[in-house]
Amino acid sequence: MTRIILIGYMGAGKTTIGKVLAREMGLDFYDLDNYIEDRFHQKIPEIFATKGEEGFREIERKMLHEVAEFENIVISCGGGTPCFFDNMEYMNTRGETIFLNASPAVLKEHLLMGKTVRPLIQGKTSEELIAYIEESLQQRLPYYLKAKHTLDIEVIHTKEQIKHYVNQIIELVK
Repeated sequence: MTRIILIGYMGAGKTTIGKVLAREMGLDFYDLDNYIEDRFHQKIPEIFATKGEEGFREIERKMLHEVAEFENIVISCGGGTPCFFDNMEYMNTRGETIFLNASPAVLKEHLLMGKTVRPLIQGKTSEELIAYIEESLQQRLPYYLKAKHTLDIEVIHTKEQIKHYVNQIIELVK
């Protein structure tokens, strides 16, 4: 039975790497945010708008506890998931947790080339974005560093780069 749980800041590559990792290892892939949206038939920003952050975090915790019971999976968590309740400690009891550690510059690059609409960063200039990332990353780092493994991530432009990180994760969890 295998459970690999990817954590890290938004834009670190959790979903991109997680999908390929799951395929390579013959595991099922779950993006926690997508799982929540499917279960609640609402997009994350809608849940935030109707239930507030506290309500969303409660839902996120419950769905994490649900998904983390599945076997032979790779889970990509939202950037804030490890920072609330006992989520990080719980994830460490359920499987191999891997913090995808990327610098603010790499995160900014990934977020700017990403296709996902992210309400927290919409409308920010490049300078505002890097300042926002630096500030919130400092708050989240103590939680992220509780992961069993840390993998440093550079800018991901190619399939070969993704495959490189996937191979590193496979080595880490052997």
